[in-house]
Amino acid sequence: MQVVLIRHAHSEANAKGVLSGRIGGVHLSATGVKQSNDLITRLGKIKLAALHISPLERCRETIDPWWVEIGQSHNRGVEIVEDENLIEVDYGTWSGKKLAMLSAHKLWKTVQNTPSAMYFPSGEGLAAMQTRAMQAVHKSILTKKKGSVVLVSHGDVIKSIVAASLGMHLDNFQRIIIDPASVTVIDFNSGKPRLLLLNDSRANLEDFINGPARNANQLGGGAGK
Repeated sequence: MQVVLIRHAHSEANAKGVLSGRIGGVHLSATGVKQSNDLITRLGKIKLAALHISPLERCRETIDPWWVEIGQSHNRGVEIVEDENLIEVDYGTWSGKKLAMLSAHKLWKTVQNTPSAMYFPSGEGLAAMQTRAMQAVHKSILTKKKGSVVLVSHGDVIKSIVAASLGMHLDNFQRIIIDPASVTVIDFNSGKPRLLLLNDSRANLEDFINGPARNANQLGGGAGK
């Protein structure tokens, strides 16, 4: 099964430099609205086996334009499913605070250097977040339907999925960049997950995502599709 990870588009909180976390009522910025509309063309007529999203508004607002314009009519029988395991990190008392202020906190170095040891005050540990995120992935790929699984989530959640899929320690996940409205694709068809695309914010991906599965053994970089 091929998993397509989409980070929500640029949000009002992103524009203000605020760590919104799970605070409700955070919508897309003007930039984010444009990015979500761009996804209509970028995703095109991709074939879905499942579409799971974080319950927060900005994730629904990111995928809705494509879903209404193209996705729903070309994927009969598929519904948008909200998955709590894809929700943003519970940043606890850090939620709603300016990132510029948080960067001076004594725990900031832990977030950056040893995130596996980070437990946000009155919130969630990053290791626990990674565990639930991978539960969402593994549950989603159990479907017997043909097509790709699309998961719409948040930056840290997607970074943790990429790290786990590649066998990277969580302490290295800050080396991964996941931009707003970016698309990342991981192939789970073989014994070990393989990264096919990372943090793409520009390309039209219909042919890439709908292409044949990459089941062949890789040598010399592979022959492509």
